[in-house]
Amino acid sequence: MNSKLTHLDDSGNVRMVDVGDKPDTERRAIAGGEVVMKQATLELIRAGKMKKGDVLTVAQLAGIMAAKRTAELIPLCHPLPIAHIDVTLSLDDTLPGVVIMASVKTTGKTGVEMEALTAVSVAALTIYDMAKAAEKTMKIQNIRLVEKHGGSSGDIVNE
Repeated sequence: MNSKLTHLDDSGNVRMVDVGDKPDTERRAIAGGEVVMKQATLELIRAGKMKKGDVLTVAQLAGIMAAKRTAELIPLCHPLPIAHIDVTLSLDDTLPGVVIMASVKTTGKTGVEMEALTAVSVAALTIYDMAKAAEKTMKIQNIRLVEKHGGSSGDIVNE
């Protein structure tokens, strides 16, 4: 593992990493996270009774849109030609809450981990926004990289 911080130059100044000489390769990343809530709030989402509308569909679209705009949100991220984004949301009575998974794919010079993590984060924030009238004690938690594939650092599987 490289211990050098790649977003700093030799003088300690912030910089965008130069990926110009890297080859284009297929890259994929999967991220996950959860929104934990009271069972009653989960039941309102399940029944489609939130006043703002279909929570899961809106959160899914928000996650997809966010992944496409990651470079605008995170200052040193490269804009990438995203080939595919999949955001899935599932209701989990054991949390209770919503489990979010995002998968992003590109062919390029740098990976799509940040895009997958951004998709999960914004989907979670959207769930919170749409359900906050019913519950303000929801918790967004465990946003993490699950897997990444491609690139010079190779494959990483965290779970």
